[in-house]
Amino acid sequence: MTNKYMPISVSLSDRPCLVVGGGAVALRKVETLLDYDADITVVAPEVHEKLEYHAERKRLSLERREYRSPEAAEYGLVISASDDTALNRQVYEDAKKGDALVNVVDDPPHCDFIFPAVLRRDCLTAAISTDGKAPFVAGHLRMVLENIFPTHWNRLMSLAANFRKRVRARWAGDMEKMNACYAEFLEADWKLLLKEKSDDGIEEELSRMLELRK
Repeated sequence: MTNKYMPISVSLSDRPCLVVGGGAVALRKVETLLDYDADITVVAPEVHEKLEYHAERKRLSLERREYRSPEAAEYGLVISASDDTALNRQVYEDAKKGDALVNVVDDPPHCDFIFPAVLRRDCLTAAISTDGKAPFVAGHLRMVLENIFPTHWNRLMSLAANFRKRVRARWAGDMEKMNACYAEFLEADWKLLLKEKSDDGIEEELSRMLELRK
């Protein structure tokens, strides 16, 4: 059966996550999870040295052993990244019995979720998925997004998040004025402002937008 995947943003903060496998593929999945404060346990008899590095720094729990069925059922999110097809199938079946979300790497029919190609700029996340059918296209389009959202968007998004708080405090309950402030922010040439203005200059611009002085 071919799955369709609904885009959704989920908090993994302190959510118990199991990764079965210790190779380069498992490492890639682990390093993605680490960006989202997940509580990670890696189970594998042999592991990549970078997984050891993360374990030494208490970023994950590392258990050098074989997978023990049905332990996947005890976790909230499970990734099976072994090169053993039978083991991957067992992990999948155990996870489903425990209602855990499961991803068997490179096996879309056995994935409750997949990893999209992601670009992050501070609080902005842009994700592209092909439902696991043509991931090389998603990877290419992520590079296209690098040009659409260059690195100055990191600071811009930080400013935008703070500006929204100020707008909501200043014009609480007045949706028309709030939307007018947001429009001013969006119409500004931020690439130029961030390049030419000092922090004080940026603050002057934001204060002007906040008070709606044309």
